Amino acid sequence: MTIPRRSWRAAGTLAAVTMAGLTGAVLAAGPAAAHTPTWDVTCTEVSLHLTQYNGGVTNQVTVTVDGKDLLPTETFGTGLDRTIALPEHDKALTVRLVVKAGDGERFSRDETKQAPVCEETTPKPTPTPTETKPSATPTTATPTPTATPSETASSSAPAAATPSPSSPDLAETGSSSATPIIGGAAVAVLLAGGGIMWSVRKRRTAQH
Repeated sequence: MTIPRRSWRAAGTLAAVTMAGLTGAVLAAGPAAAHTPTWDVTCTEVSLHLTQYNGGVTNQVTVTVDGKDLLPTETFGTGLDRTIALPEHDKALTVRLVVKAGDGERFSRDETKQAPVCEETTPKPTPTPTETKPSATPTTATPTPTATPSETASSSAPAAATPSPSSPDLAETGSSSATPIIGGAAVAVLLAGGGIMWSVRKRRTAQH
């Protein structure tokens, strides 16, 4: 059986068209299927690695931290590599990545991760114990002897004057301790004499 030459040509043309269509579909789907958005979050930074995107369309990426822009909306082509520092924080932060692919929503991403609080990596220095040196032995100074009370009194108070044994006796002033006795005896003698004289006169008067 002989196949006409026209049939061979028609079959070859159909096969070529089919192969071209398949190749175009693969080439068109290849860049779209190769979107690779990877990103990491640590306690200090956010790292973005967006690769193999379709450079013929407009792609956008946005990063927010607790609702605030960390990376405002930015346009990129086939890829984007970016490392963004996080603000200091004492509690975990919520980091959100939004990627909008220009060749279809199925290639877009909307993901969130937590940025933990950084732990203190620098250990606190341990205080070195200091040796306590013994204090110097206190030296007791010998107190300077002071003058005794008797010496002080004798040096400050004048000595009482004592009569000198060689000084002459004081002159008699006429008064003595026996003077009242002598006076009393004289008065008694006078009274007795007066009484005798009175008795004698009375007798004489009685005899006349």
